[in-house]
Amino acid sequence: MRFRIVAPIIALLASAAALPSVGAQAAPSTGDAPPGILPGVKMGGSPNMRLVAHVPLGGFARVLDDEMEQDPNRPYAYVSQGSDHTGFTIVDLRDLNDVKVLYHWSIENIALHKPMLGGMDGKYFKLNGRYYYVQSLQFAQGTPDETLGAVVADVTGLPDTTKIKIVARLHDPSPGGFHNTFIYRHSDGRTLLMTTVTGPHVNVFDLSKVVAGGDESSWKVAEIPVPENGMTGRLGRMGYHDFYLAYDPATHQDKFYGAGRGGYYVYDISNLAEPKLLTSVTGSAGIAFGHTFTPSPDGRYAIAETEYTYAPLRVFDLKPGLDGRVQTVTEPIGAWTADWHDLSHNHEVRWPFVFVSGYEDGLHVFSMYDPKHPTEVGWYYTCQCTHNNGIGGGPPTWQGESTMQGAFGIDVRNRDGLIMISDSNTGVWFFKMDGFNGWNGHDWGVPNISSVQDYDHGPEGAGVAPGKPAA
Repeated sequence: MRFRIVAPIIALLASAAALPSVGAQAAPSTGDAPPGILPGVKMGGSPNMRLVAHVPLGGFARVLDDEMEQDPNRPYAYVSQGSDHTGFTIVDLRDLNDVKVLYHWSIENIALHKPMLGGMDGKYFKLNGRYYYVQSLQFAQGTPDETLGAVVADVTGLPDTTKIKIVARLHDPSPGGFHNTFIYRHSDGRTLLMTTVTGPHVNVFDLSKVVAGGDESSWKVAEIPVPENGMTGRLGRMGYHDFYLAYDPATHQDKFYGAGRGGYYVYDISNLAEPKLLTSVTGSAGIAFGHTFTPSPDGRYAIAETEYTYAPLRVFDLKPGLDGRVQTVTEPIGAWTADWHDLSHNHEVRWPFVFVSGYEDGLHVFSMYDPKHPTEVGWYYTCQCTHNNGIGGGPPTWQGESTMQGAFGIDVRNRDGLIMISDSNTGVWFFKMDGFNGWNGHDWGVPNISSVQDYDHGPEGAGVAPGKPAA
């Protein structure tokens, strides 16, 4: 069993050791470039990263997050789109040799909305045999849908796009919409939508009530708070930026991992009416506001992102806090960056690998098999951009001086290892990495837990037989 767990990563690390150093392309050159390569632009990738498909979707700042369905009978991917493309696009993955756009939905009367970001984040779910997609939205105050946070589309009939129907619209009294979302199959059997809001908490919606219609005021069933920490100004008015939820079979708890005001927080939400703070990561040098926070399948280690240029992804050991030995975790045990000049954005954990959408640095994959010494195993540059020309201005162009451009969202299909990157400049990309042909936690000696939800049976270890999520 030990050989079974270690052998795959040895093969991947061995191939990575033979690759050119990532640092060789770390600082874009301002001099002559090799033939066929644009001056000052990072191009290409590691030999073990194979490009499957690339679909352009509108150009600068028009592509945001992404999501792939996991059911083998549902070969579809979703792309959140902003600016004058605000809405979502469905990509057809039935033939990986002919990946193409299947459908696009846009908010009605788009010219009247003056979107802040537009279609920001999206998640699919399955309920009572039907499939749905939730698209979060953000519009400016004073526009027609300033309180609209998301739409829910019934996509059961795909590939027949005539059967797609918007079945619900979710609102919040505070203007600004929902920046991020997460859908979680709770151990109590409910399928829950978590959303950010302009306030010190996360909204929790019961999706069975949402798709059933009826009184919209009954859809929201709970809030998860952010602890008070005395912050003032813009950050003090905000709560969470991003979050992740997972069942812990060792403690039999549904856990919420939130990144936001002051740092990162872990709650027990087994009883949604009474969230209990278990531990936190606060007071760590360089972190005033958490962006993204994703644990390992066993909940011990967590990857933490902080949204500013030069910041690495940090690795924290949560065990001292979870065991009650420290009041809060303050020091990372490891760190990783693709290029210290830049900034990594979102990530997905499939232990021991972390798949990163790295803005200007595109797709990067590193191993946290040794959390104290993260190791690069593959990459591919998708931005095809010059340094520091990212989002930093206002509409209509949004272009300014920042590293916030390029690879924005990332997703991994567990059944076959397909990797999806949404790039704000260049569209969506799909990859396969040599030696990574799918993921099941049991193959690595960890719980089979990731962002992928088993909508048919509920979380592993919560009274159901262990196995690979069906959808």
